[in-house]
Amino acid sequence: MKNLRNIAILLLALLLSTQLFANEKVYKLKMATTWGPTLSPLIDTSRNMAKLAEEMSNGRLQIRVDAANKHKAPFGVFDMVKAGQYDIGHSASYYWKGKDINLLPFTSMPFGLTAPEQYAWFYYGGGLELMQKAYSKYGMYSFPGGNTGVQMGGWFRKEIKSLDDLKGLKMRIPGFAGEVMAKLGVEVTNIAPAELFMALERNSIDALEWVGPSMDIKMGFHKVAPFYYTGWHEPASEMQFMVNIHSFNKLPKDLQKILVVAMRVAAYDMYIQDYDLNATAWQEMKKEYPNIQVKTLPKDVMDALKKANKELRVDLSAKNPLLKEILDSQDAYMKKVREWSKMSDYLYLKDNL
Repeated sequence: MKNLRNIAILLLALLLSTQLFANEKVYKLKMATTWGPTLSPLIDTSRNMAKLAEEMSNGRLQIRVDAANKHKAPFGVFDMVKAGQYDIGHSASYYWKGKDINLLPFTSMPFGLTAPEQYAWFYYGGGLELMQKAYSKYGMYSFPGGNTGVQMGGWFRKEIKSLDDLKGLKMRIPGFAGEVMAKLGVEVTNIAPAELFMALERNSIDALEWVGPSMDIKMGFHKVAPFYYTGWHEPASEMQFMVNIHSFNKLPKDLQKILVVAMRVAAYDMYIQDYDLNATAWQEMKKEYPNIQVKTLPKDVMDALKKANKELRVDLSAKNPLLKEILDSQDAYMKKVREWSKMSDYLYLKDNL
């Protein structure tokens, strides 16, 4: 009888807890992404975050993810979150440089921080606070949203042997790196992703930058452009989750914390997922197309790129005090952390390759 009574008490407790859970309010949010429904690992990160948030909240926080094919405005995500049309956005800060140049550095800067350095800057070097300062004027919070790591410098139909080879070169390369290239005589263009392969194949452009093997392999650039250059323009590319402040503040404190943790976990998972995808894709690419030549830009070209980059940064910083504050913060952190990066990863790899 005692055992039966204990079982009855346990069942009653379970029934009551289930009833209490059923009575708890469910919060439903909408997230718009810049990415199409099959663009891994970017779209995976959005979906993983939503899944984590729902699981950690026992279903109390549910996030619907709309890929770009659903809302039809891949580069309208910023405005939709700002207006409250969507509660959350997943995109990249450097897409908004035309709206506010201060948002540019939170994704990537040429010759800047690597992915581990960038994450350390965000969470332990004041970067996250500066990002909130930049986004708050638009009624949004922003959080790191996943990193591609070092992006490759691009696919070129012809080898770059000197600075003269850049003059008149038609290249798709967006963001600040495009401005740097333009300063050296490159004819910079921005073409819709769906049209890139055709443009390269038909010689409408001579070169293009995309991401790295993990995403490049799906585009097929390696089939028509044999020279694959190493990166300089995006040593780390951090995506961003943008959250409408009013939507965030409506959540109970525990769900706010769950949302922030879900974003942080999903972001780092994208970095390690993409690392694996890059390694896997590269093995496939070089096996099927052994004519691919991995190249590094000549020293005179790299020196000129660094000089142009520095001049442009000085000019922009003089006009934008917040941008100067952000760039100065990154520079100071890089000065601190780069010595350790060299002592650890660089020298280890240098001595073991």
